Amino acid sequence: MMYEVLGPLRVIDGEDSFTISARKIETVLAALVVRCDRVVASDRLITEIWADAPPRRATAGLHVYVSQVRKLLNRPGRTANPLLTRMSGYELNTEDDEIDFRLFLEAVERGRALMRERRDEEAVACLEGALNLWRGPVLGDLRGGPIIEGFVTWMTELRLECLEALADTYLRLGRHRELIGRLHLLVSENPLREAYYAQLMLALYRSDRQAEALSVYQSARSMLMEELGLEPCQALQDLQRAIFTADAGLDLRAAS
Repeated sequence: MMYEVLGPLRVIDGEDSFTISARKIETVLAALVVRCDRVVASDRLITEIWADAPPRRATAGLHVYVSQVRKLLNRPGRTANPLLTRMSGYELNTEDDEIDFRLFLEAVERGRALMRERRDEEAVACLEGALNLWRGPVLGDLRGGPIIEGFVTWMTELRLECLEALADTYLRLGRHRELIGRLHLLVSENPLREAYYAQLMLALYRSDRQAEALSVYQSARSMLMEELGLEPCQALQDLQRAIFTADAGLDLRAAS
């Protein structure tokens, strides 16, 4: 089976796929998937489902939801159910299964390794492959307690880092013109992330759009001052000065 969490929660078994419409059952499965191959204590699952206001019979309710998840995962042809009961809670065994977020992590790590080796074309393919695993926001609109919220934050941040690494690789390959539209979108969606401003400025400068690159800096500075009362980071200030003086070190050949 394949568990997918880089988008609405979905389970794929061969040519069949299914989602869960019952929110509490979905929450239990999501928490077990993101903590796969580890025991998730019953009290942690209760918190995921009911936060700090569990009903009087929360433990009994949890048993019912776990039973429903177990039925869903009892697929034809499987010799054993992957949802195991442990002394303190439950564990989702994924020894024979795949999870999209693990494939994403492996692809990102491989892409970063290829970047370090200056194998940039291969790095682009790897990082783009990682991003193609995403179908939407992590777990769709599902929200829960610390397990799910922490996972959503972690994966969302890693996706932004992957996009940043991909943009760096495009810049090293001289594909700066292809990046401009994508970086404008990333800046608008993540207005406090200074790395995207820097990449956009450099992409514009290398596309002979110096004035626009300097305008991006002013937009970044205005946003940061308005939202945080802070000047741009030193790296962004240095880049602005280098663009203003047309520093030869910004040229693609100098950066190679």
